[in-house]
Amino acid sequence: MSYEAPYAGIKVVDLSQGIAGPYAAMLLAQQGAEVIKVEPPDGDWARILGRRYGDHTAFSIAGNLGKRSLSVDLKTDEGRKLVQALAAKADVFIEGFRPGVATRLGLGWDELSAANPGLIYLSVSGFGQSGPSRDRPAMDPVLQAFTGMMESNKGKDGVPNRVSFIPVDMCTALYGFQALSAALYARRSEPRGRYIQASLMEAAASVQIVRMMATWLEGGQMGMPLVPSGVFRTGDGWLQLSILREAQFPILCDVLGMPEAKADPRFRDNASRVAHQAELEGALEAALAAGSASDWSTKLAAVSIMHERVNTYADFLAEPQVEATQAVAWLDQPGVDRPVPIPNIPGAAPFVVGTQRAESPTLGQHTRTVLSDAGFPSDHIDDLLSRGILRQASSGND
Repeated sequence: MSYEAPYAGIKVVDLSQGIAGPYAAMLLAQQGAEVIKVEPPDGDWARILGRRYGDHTAFSIAGNLGKRSLSVDLKTDEGRKLVQALAAKADVFIEGFRPGVATRLGLGWDELSAANPGLIYLSVSGFGQSGPSRDRPAMDPVLQAFTGMMESNKGKDGVPNRVSFIPVDMCTALYGFQALSAALYARRSEPRGRYIQASLMEAAASVQIVRMMATWLEGGQMGMPLVPSGVFRTGDGWLQLSILREAQFPILCDVLGMPEAKADPRFRDNASRVAHQAELEGALEAALAAGSASDWSTKLAAVSIMHERVNTYADFLAEPQVEATQAVAWLDQPGVDRPVPIPNIPGAAPFVVGTQRAESPTLGQHTRTVLSDAGFPSDHIDDLLSRGILRQASSGND
């Protein structure tokens, strides 16, 4: 055990699919845990989300870095017994089936904890393990709609908008990881393991805590706390800016060449600017359109006004600050013809090209190795492979 690999020696069996559960398990792998990714013969459905690179997509690469892949058919008795045997020696078990499915497969909390009393078990679901919506299918956009996230993200046209980077899945992964981390710490003095459940609904609600409370307290519509604050068009792109303190508004007017706005009593303080937001923003847009985003950024930075050019992902990756802080690693991945940008995980050791932590496995890449390490005889593995109960990637390497 070390700060670089605090979970060295921890064994994790990950049956989850998509990104929420897999990313939580991936974070354990990045902290040193041995994570076995259990997938059906046709793979985790993350492997078909979006453009495919071999048997990978961006989702499956991100969710499975540092894991070993075991491909097994859980519709068979032999397949389920294999996973039960792995779970009996595991510290953590993660599943993301609809409520009740894991139990029907003989892989529920009651069954597995009876054989392995110290097991920490995480169930990831859409709407939770109980209640009238528990059986509904759910993905990130569904919970964005259900929890109010889309409605709170309306554009000027009044249309609710989806946030495109799967924030609900990602925050569910992070909440799941922190719950597992806390449980692993507490287990040092606990006689038994623990059942944990993390739902996309609960995570989406939790990550919106400030806006949810504020809209409730303010009668259903959270007021604009600071004006001006938003995204404005410039002569060649977009600029985000925010005025945090009253003393900054006249400075902003000086930078933008807006003496009339500086002297206008309608804009004398934030409360007045909120009341006349449309008029002020119209004046700002006219002024900003006369220059480029880069020029305005240089001038605003010189007077310490909070702002930033609106970057594309390519712009962000080319930023000197990203390189200086080593925020992103460029890693080779199976099936991808060039290195891909993968952000280094805050607080964890940076990815190192060529190590297991920095590579996402192909489907069934480690099937034989995982089972051999678990003590299964070679002829038994061969038999299961020949009958299609197991799948081994053609490369067969680690």
